[in-house]
Amino acid sequence: MTTSLQVTVARLRVPVTEADHARGPVDAPVTLVEYADFQCRHCGAAYRNLRDVLRQRGDLVRLVYRHFPIANVHPYADSAAQVAEAAGRRGRFWEMHDWLYEHQDQLDPVHLTVGVEQLGVSPDEVSAEVDQRVHADRVRRDFVGGIHSGVTGVPALFVNDVCHEGGYAVADLLTAVDQATED
Repeated sequence: MTTSLQVTVARLRVPVTEADHARGPVDAPVTLVEYADFQCRHCGAAYRNLRDVLRQRGDLVRLVYRHFPIANVHPYADSAAQVAEAAGRRGRFWEMHDWLYEHQDQLDPVHLTVGVEQLGVSPDEVSAEVDQRVHADRVRRDFVGGIHSGVTGVPALFVNDVCHEGGYAVADLLTAVDQATED
């Protein structure tokens, strides 16, 4: 007797909304949703590669960033996510996002304060929001959405709502984008 093997493709369960942090045209034919952790070195590599993809296919791609801090492995990931949200509240999410990935080895509270100052945002206000966990619900909502979508590790990427199982090299990501534009 044989049994059939059923393969289930992980799909994005939480649709992209205007509340998400997004780069690129709203009407882009390809939406990449990334679940990531600011302290994860693999996410840092994906950040650099995704930046190159946006440079090369900027008219075709919208990138959505969602938080998935793995706090038991990365002790500064949750506070970094909350700092990014505090900056986002002031219209500076992507600038903070980029700073965090470009300074992954400096995510302790002292260096985060420096990064916030470099963006011209009040470090006292941001620090107060992080201390009061003002943005904790947002970070948790992203995390739980990732769990519902089958995310078990980071970086996790969805291409037009389908989990990207390929690599994170620029060539792999460009191939995924190009294939998604043909569908």
